Amino acid sequence: MQELVLIQPERALQDESVREAERSNLRRDFEARLEECGPLAYRVAQSVLRNTADAEDVAQAAFARAYASWPRVRRSGDPHAYVRQILINENRNRFRKHRVPERLTDSPPESALVDMAWTDTTREYDERSALIAALQRLGPRQRSVIVLRFWMDLTEQETAAALNCSVGTVKSQASRALATLRQSTELVDGGLA
Repeated sequence: MQELVLIQPERALQDESVREAERSNLRRDFEARLEECGPLAYRVAQSVLRNTADAEDVAQAAFARAYASWPRVRRSGDPHAYVRQILINENRNRFRKHRVPERLTDSPPESALVDMAWTDTTREYDERSALIAALQRLGPRQRSVIVLRFWMDLTEQETAAALNCSVGTVKSQASRALATLRQSTELVDGGLA
């Protein structure tokens, strides 16, 4: 025999309103965290990638993935680290999908910034521009280590965990990147080195 189950309309409405309230709370919590860590995540993406459009795309994709799994992100205890890890993974995925063959030469290519005639003479000596130009000449792995380790002020262990590599790799990549940056004429001429 089949049993007839009666659905109580009031209870179903209450359950639906509770679920809607939970979704609303999750959305508000996500929006608050997005305002808090959004600009920082975008700056990390922009410093790791070489152009603004790619940084916006990677940051947007990372936030979409974080929103889709927000209850799990919130339970992690450190949403900033979780979003940062998503950001790094999105960058890796993007790089894998759109791999462009590199052509090795004896000297680095000239930057478009060097060829431009600046009307603002103070722009030539802007330390930030010099540092960004020098960072762009680093490889993606070294640039990621420098950004996470020194701009984000992560420890070697946190950087290794974020990049999914050993602490020794972080140390060696940071050492090589810093040696390259010390040799950069932009930083030496600007008085940063």
